[in-house]
Amino acid sequence: MTARDDIIALGKRIGQSIIGQDAMVERLLLGLLANGHLLVEGLPGLAKTRAIKSLAKNLAADLSRVQFTPDLLPADITGSEVYFSEGGKGEFKFQQGPIFANLILADEINRAPAKVQSALLEAMEERQVTVGGKSYPLPGLFMVMATQNPIEQEGTYPLPEAQLDRFLMHVEVGYPDEKSEALIMQLNRSEENAAQTTAKPPVVERLSEQSVFDARREIGAVTLSDPVEKYIVALVFATRYPDRYNKDLAALLQVGVSPRGGIGLDKVSRSYAWLRGRDYVTPDDVKAVVNDVFRHRLILSYEAHASNTPADQVIDRITELVAVS
Repeated sequence: MTARDDIIALGKRIGQSIIGQDAMVERLLLGLLANGHLLVEGLPGLAKTRAIKSLAKNLAADLSRVQFTPDLLPADITGSEVYFSEGGKGEFKFQQGPIFANLILADEINRAPAKVQSALLEAMEERQVTVGGKSYPLPGLFMVMATQNPIEQEGTYPLPEAQLDRFLMHVEVGYPDEKSEALIMQLNRSEENAAQTTAKPPVVERLSEQSVFDARREIGAVTLSDPVEKYIVALVFATRYPDRYNKDLAALLQVGVSPRGGIGLDKVSRSYAWLRGRDYVTPDDVKAVVNDVFRHRLILSYEAHASNTPADQVIDRITELVAVS
């Protein structure tokens, strides 16, 4: 099997336990392939936690879950130096925190204060943790999936823009359709019945880390033509200088996306094209993922908030105005 066949098979196995959320499963694979982090937003019970657990179950990777709370400390994530005494001699040794796993589930990330949020910044960007003046590298396969509830905002802390920018994609999760809802209930019944039997659970085929690295190497060879590259740049600049395109659009935007937005759109577009069996990127590939890449990087104006204009509506308007050169 090729690396692409392995990744597609991985997605199908995850999809068997995550019903009605095909878009989220695909975004989870895109984040893994593009070597980026995901911020997943949705109401409770929409399989956000189940998705990352299913990925870890089908991938030869360690999973750490951190439940973010207001009393969480940075050392609870990164680890800390602990004093050990043996044979009359004592020394400090570094005890690794949950951040040293391959897959990190930061559950309800916006419930912890800014000091804890900052503990993730170095890990997400530099892929290392510094404690006591010494840096410790994180695993080669490393991805953070953070979740947050879009409705319940009491007792939460908005994520700083610097941290939001380090998430490759902001994925919004909605309700499944009626057919999927029935299948979810059937799946839950079958899992409960299976748990009550004494038979050994079936052995799950786990994809190796090397398969992910091989896929990333192939994605690195996906070509981006000059017109498509210029199209990505034009989309980025349309968020920064919207008055060049439309005055009404300019009234809705306060701050555009950073260069990380362009880099992220490049990575995710190539990963999206590769998943579909192509070694080149089309403008449609860019349009398919631009909302997820730009959604959390835009800072909307007071006029946009007053008129209840969401970021997705602004991005859709930008894609309508910006033409492929």
